[in-house]
Order: sequence, then structure tokens, then C-alpha cells
Amino acid sequence: MINRIILLVIDGFGIGALPDGADYGDAEANTIMHLADAVDGLSLPNFEMLGLGHVAQIKGVRTMGQPTGSFGRLAFASPGKDSIVGHWETGGVIRSDALTICSSGIPAKIVDIVEQILGRKSIGKSVSSMGVMLHRHSMEHMATGGPILWSDGGNTCLLAMHESIMAPLEFQQRCREIRKLAKDSGLLVRVIAQPVTGGHDRLCPRVGRKDFVMEPPGLTMLDVLSRSGQMAMGVGKVYDLFSGRGFTKAFPVASGIEAFNEVIGLLGKMPRGLVYASLDLLSEDAAQAATALQEFDRRLPDLFENLRLGDMVIVTGDHGRDCSLPGRTSTREYVPVFVTGPKLAQGVDLGSRPTAADVGQTIVEALRAERLLVGDSFLDALRPG
Repeated sequence: MINRIILLVIDGFGIGALPDGADYGDAEANTIMHLADAVDGLSLPNFEMLGLGHVAQIKGVRTMGQPTGSFGRLAFASPGKDSIVGHWETGGVIRSDALTICSSGIPAKIVDIVEQILGRKSIGKSVSSMGVMLHRHSMEHMATGGPILWSDGGNTCLLAMHESIMAPLEFQQRCREIRKLAKDSGLLVRVIAQPVTGGHDRLCPRVGRKDFVMEPPGLTMLDVLSRSGQMAMGVGKVYDLFSGRGFTKAFPVASGIEAFNEVIGLLGKMPRGLVYASLDLLSEDAAQAATALQEFDRRLPDLFENLRLGDMVIVTGDHGRDCSLPGRTSTREYVPVFVTGPKLAQGVDLGSRPTAADVGQTIVEALRAERLLVGDSFLDALRPG
């Protein structure tokens, strides 16, 4: 009997383009393979034991004859390639609309709303990544106080503001107002407020990021777990991605490793239910991304050693982030899925799943909650014997 599930979703953990990747300009995308090539191989011994080598060919990663985990890969049936698409579908909501309003940058209507609410002229307004925008516009931001504004190329508007220019709590409140006004205008799904710190020539994200997101337009695994009386703890941005709906408590963090540490801490306090964490490990810098992923791999035994009978661990991703492709902030890719836990079957090939909603369906079945509207559970494949 499964009593507790730990779901770890690595942001941008892609392993190869989806069949419709060409429609997004991502036909050649393969985040982890290209990351391994860029750093002359990755050392991921614990992912090897979970079965990574059976899911993708990655430089430095061996294919183990007897993996200790079950393994497979997930496709996404929803259009798009951002965290909202990935997490909502994993949670049991498949969207059908393919509208993107920021594919070429921030539209003038959104710029007007941002500048109206913040009372300042904005900087940037292009499709880019956080690291690039903070580096490119640091001097101008500190000189003028204008918010750094950019998009992921989908339906997300990101804003950065130095803590000395506007207090993080006030900045969050203003971004909440931006999201509300944009929503009333029928625009945008998500507005991200990212406070930054550092000097004029080097800005760095700080604790206090807040995602303002519309509620999922359907029944999620968090909804049904809540109805069944199960606890659900959200570590990192996942609480915001679901607008808090169905979660028992949120645990904001500043980094992927801090999210992992928070998960470890929760294991001693939470006897049942779901611990759901988003881990932001893969930056646009290949060396930094490789170091973070390898550090996460090194820390996995700390999680496994704290598991109890009745625990299940699921590790997966929400989309790709192949930074070897110019101008990409996210890429349309499959993501791996690994499942392990005491008394669970080992070495089971879960295959190529047509939708990430299979994860949500597996979780609600394992925790004895009502079925979701979409997805096929793979719980039976995980039963030993």
C-alpha cells in the first residue's frame, strides 16, 4: 500500500524532440544529450541506477543491466512548452488551445499595463532567458529604475526589479495587479515577479520570486487528493503554478538544491500524502547546468535513505530547455520518468507514455483518491512480483 508520494519535477529536463517539435522550431532539441556533449560527458550514477541509460543515449551515462528503478518517457498532449503546460498536464489537465501572445516579445498592450502599474518605463521586452536579460540590462536598470521585462515566447511575462529600487513585497503586489489587469483584458496566463540583488554590473535573482497564474481550467490531482483528505505540500513554484488550489501548504525556495533540502526535511514531518517539488537546476550556462544536475544526482541517496515502506518517488520533467539551440528558453521535448521506492518493482520499462497525465492518474490511484478525467495509471506495472 502506498501512503506517501514524492514527486520531483526538474525544470527543463528534456530528452529529445516530440514528434511535433518541428512546429515549434525544436526538431533538433535534446536537452540532456546536448548538455552532456557540451561538457564532454555527465556523471549521473544514481540516474543510471534508476534507468536513465535505457531511456536515452547520453555521453557518460551507462545502461545498467539491472536498474533499481522503473523508467520511461512522457510526451505532452497539450500544445506549448512551458512549466504551466508541463505541470498542469502532469496534474491531469490537458489543454486544447494553442494561443501564444508573446512569441515575438512582449505585446504593446502588455507593455502599457506594466508601465501603468509600475509607473516606470520598461527595459528589454524581448524573448529571452533570465540570465541573458539580467546581464544585458543590469546597468540600465540600476541607472533608470525601469523594470526588466521579457517573455519565454509563450504566454508568460517576466519582470525583474532590484530590491533597492522597489521592496520585493511591493513589487509582488504590483505584479499581482498586472496579472489581474491582463486577465481582465483577456491576455496572458502567467506573470512572474523576480526580485534581484547584486551590483550594477551583476544582477542575481533572490528569494521572493512569485508566479501569478490563472487557475487550471479542469480537475487536477491536487483537487481530488484534497477531497479525499490527503495532504499535499508544494515546494518551489508548483504552488503558484496551480494558484495554490488543492495544496495544504507552500514552501518557497531560492534554488533547486534548496527545494531538494526542503523535501528531505518534510519526510520527517509528513507521514502520508504528496510532496510535490519543482527543481530549477538547468540554467542556460552548460557548465553550471551540468554541475547542478550532477550535484542533484549525488544527493539522491539522501532521499532514498529516508524512505519508508509505503513510499513512492517519481522523478520527471516539465519540458525541455536545450540551450544549444539559439534563442530558446524552453523546447518541445519528451521528458524521462523514473519511479522507485521500497517494495516497488525494479527495472520495469514503462514505455513511451502519450501524456504526462499518466503520472497524475498513477498518483491518485496509489493514494486511493478518485480518478482523473484523463491519463492511464501505470501503478499495476509497479507492483512487485
